[in-house]
Amino acid sequence: MTTTDCFPQRIVCLTEEPTEVLYALGEEHRIVGISGFTVRPARARKEKPKVSAFTSAKLGEILALEPDLVIGFSDIQADIARELIKAGIEVWISNHRSVQGILAYIRRLGAMVGAHEKAERYAQRAEAHLAEVRATAASWERRPKVYFEEWDEPIITGIRWVAELIGIAGGEDAFPELARESLAKNRILADGGEVVRRAPDIILGSWCGKRFRPERVAQRPGWDAIPAVQNGDLYEIKSPLILQPGPAALFDGLDAIHRILADWVRRLG
Repeated sequence: MTTTDCFPQRIVCLTEEPTEVLYALGEEHRIVGISGFTVRPARARKEKPKVSAFTSAKLGEILALEPDLVIGFSDIQADIARELIKAGIEVWISNHRSVQGILAYIRRLGAMVGAHEKAERYAQRAEAHLAEVRATAASWERRPKVYFEEWDEPIITGIRWVAELIGIAGGEDAFPELARESLAKNRILADGGEVVRRAPDIILGSWCGKRFRPERVAQRPGWDAIPAVQNGDLYEIKSPLILQPGPAALFDGLDAIHRILADWVRRLG
């Protein structure tokens, strides 16, 4: 007796994180289209057609793929979702913004494709990694203050999951009150001097699609008074590792932050 797979068979992923999760769960055969910004896993770019950016999508090409589910992320993709829904396509737009939200997303997506057990194991593996890094950092006598910059013009501070990962990695986010603002426009710093006043020990930059330029940051008026600038502690975290609310942030993104903080603790802590 054969069992019919009643779960989605033809999925289009409008962002990277569903692609990364489905590949990690061994369910990549269900994917028929991906985002052009996808870099994880690398083989996905070779195996799947690229049919969307982040704020735009090739609707005709998506419809031609005859998807039974399209997965996207955030209010920014609301217009794409609306057009697909009007065309009769089932769409799931997640809007998670925290570490716990990423873990829940892994579990939810796994359940949607009939891979609940595999998703649970994967989420537990991520939780174990988070706990391991947190435990290592707990022994530090001093936690560096970290300023994370998501964009430079205008200056935008880090989103919630980034701030949480900084805490897990052993640091203190310089702008915790802004981290809970889900919209980037609400995390704009009108006065860059506020970074100077908060005196971060470390500056991390991930300029969402373009290379972080620490020398430009260091040359901002008054920023030479910041401890991070005085000690040369300005570093780039590649955006695919940290700005996608998916597994990459919980593994490679967290590890990249932790290495930088651990080096600071060895030198200056």
